[in-house]
Amino acid sequence: MVFLKSKKELELMRAACEISAEALRLGGEAVRPGVSTWEIDRVIHEFIKSQGAAPNFMENGFPASACVSVNEEVIHGIPSKSKILQPGDIVSIDTGALYKGYNGDNAATFPVGEIAPEHKTLLETTKAALYSGIEAAVAGNRVGDISNAVETSARARGFGVVREFVGHGIGRELHEEPEVPNYGSKGRGRRLAAGMTLAIEPMITLSGDSIVILDDGWTVVAESGKYAAHFEHTIAVTENGPEIYTLAWERS
Repeated sequence: MVFLKSKKELELMRAACEISAEALRLGGEAVRPGVSTWEIDRVIHEFIKSQGAAPNFMENGFPASACVSVNEEVIHGIPSKSKILQPGDIVSIDTGALYKGYNGDNAATFPVGEIAPEHKTLLETTKAALYSGIEAAVAGNRVGDISNAVETSARARGFGVVREFVGHGIGRELHEEPEVPNYGSKGRGRRLAAGMTLAIEPMITLSGDSIVILDDGWTVVAESGKYAAHFEHTIAVTENGPEIYTLAWERS
């Protein structure tokens, strides 16, 4: 079931998203050579708790407050004291906050020092694909319009698009209907209506669409072994177009 949020619910969504986005911004500030992914998670955890919120990934069974995925890890990387960032790495950080019964969710991929030109292009392309999807999140359009916009943007550079994991509705639950794939055809899927809140999240690889889930049961890696990027915003569909609720990390 798709839940259309009331004005009050949207205010609560916005508050949860602001906490989640600020946590991501702080996590991104902590990214530098020599830092462990555990330390990034610690910074995020302490901030979310300081705001009277809860790390919603932990509430949903993940063993940390943030997913911190390095290089070929697409999503769901488990923070570790032994995983130390090196110059030239890229690190995808996904954070979420549960506040007064509502969820925020967002992600971004950060460079660790200077990175290779192809990896810089990967980050730029994935973020551009996110914004292409957001631009299509207009009342009266369909989910497939978002999906097609994301895929078209990424494929234009010849990059791979992860298909097994998708964006989603969000609200009282972290994952609600509808699913929002990063691939698809225009004019297909559920029609968008004002009051819907969606987490749009392209997961793009340098090469190939295929992924593998590691033995820890969480970490998703690109089967090609090539680098991957992940960007995500939570947005509301409104009568005046999409409104982004998770902008704070853009100020990193």
